[in-house]
Amino acid sequence: MTDYSGILKELVDGSWREPDTGKQYTIGIKDIAIRASLDGAESELIGKLHPDQAITIVSDPFTHDALGGRIYRALKAGGHKVKEYVWEKPRCSEEGVETIRRDTADCDVRIAVGSGTINDTVKYACFLDDREYSVFATSPMNAFTTGTASVSFNGFKRSITCKGAKGVYFDLSVISQCPPRLVSAAFADVICRTTAQVDWLMSHLLFDTRYAQTPYTLLSYDEPGMIDGADQLLSGDIEVLGMLTRISAIMGLGTIFTETTHSGSMAEHMISHYIDMFAGDLHPGTSHGEQVGVATITMSQLHNQVLTNPQPPLMRATRVDRDDMNDRFGPDLADSMMQETAKKALDDKKADQLNQRFANEWETLRHQLMKVMLPYETLHGSMQRAGCQLSASDLDLDADFYREAVTGARFIRDRFSMLDIVDDSTGLANFTKTMPV
Repeated sequence: MTDYSGILKELVDGSWREPDTGKQYTIGIKDIAIRASLDGAESELIGKLHPDQAITIVSDPFTHDALGGRIYRALKAGGHKVKEYVWEKPRCSEEGVETIRRDTADCDVRIAVGSGTINDTVKYACFLDDREYSVFATSPMNAFTTGTASVSFNGFKRSITCKGAKGVYFDLSVISQCPPRLVSAAFADVICRTTAQVDWLMSHLLFDTRYAQTPYTLLSYDEPGMIDGADQLLSGDIEVLGMLTRISAIMGLGTIFTETTHSGSMAEHMISHYIDMFAGDLHPGTSHGEQVGVATITMSQLHNQVLTNPQPPLMRATRVDRDDMNDRFGPDLADSMMQETAKKALDDKKADQLNQRFANEWETLRHQLMKVMLPYETLHGSMQRAGCQLSASDLDLDADFYREAVTGARFIRDRFSMLDIVDDSTGLANFTKTMPV
């Protein structure tokens, strides 16, 4: 059986060396398998990692039908102590995590099957309970290999650092049957590498914030081939799907190398989080990956607008109107968002220092950033061929609300991005008036 795990096996056994430094890494995950099929291998895989333990398989109705039921039957036939729990209405929130902790309390190990919602909920529940978990994916997402969980607390989505999976398993025969929209969303969620890297590297160059090249070195092995094969993804081509799955897994591992999600989550993710937090009845039910894809296109437009201009932006002190924040977000969320923004806000002195630096070094700085930036035409064309949504209208998202999301997203987290550069110079409102939606 063809194994598409590739370099992931070297990361699991600790033999991969970073080309520039020779450094080796321990990723913590004990097994990662990407195969054309795992049918018949489930009992052996789980038995190797979780022997003689009481296991509960957690799925939702869709992932149970796609894979969870098969895993349960295989483990039962293999003599494992196993139960299954089908969560009818999963939600990765503080309340959802408590539901899983309560309803599956009598197990030693939880096996998550499928979606990011199930995975992140089980991951965080196991972290709180100090229990092991493994995951069988039903789509090629990057959430399965991360050491973080995205959880909603009173409507505010947070990325929580916790213990990752012990085993991560991708059955490509199952993934090839998932809704095409999920494959497109997975592509969108990893192609954002380009905008995340520009933002993170820019923050490092301007403020000496921490930055690591390792995740991008690993992603570079597969990104060109994945882009070239974008038009074959929706036909179920196992080779290209294996490549997308591998790069998704590597994208998720970025948190292990950097101890942060910055390598794959910057302004484009903040825009998506804003949509989830504030769209309310306007939310069209689109997924995180779909929203990140559209936000990636927006950020690519913004990056290109700033970085292809030989004239640097003229920075000013960050302006945050408390009354406006209260009106937009309510007092409680406004407090939290203002605290996040204060960590990166420019005062007059910092703005002057940036302007002086831009005056002396803008040509060098912008070319350093352009080296890691995919050309907009390459990004847009590959996403189009992969069937991704490309605009707010493709998401069925109200255009005015999307403009609001782009202008408001900078306040969600303390991560400095091109949203901050533009808002503290020409103003994001000027950009959103002309951006395609």
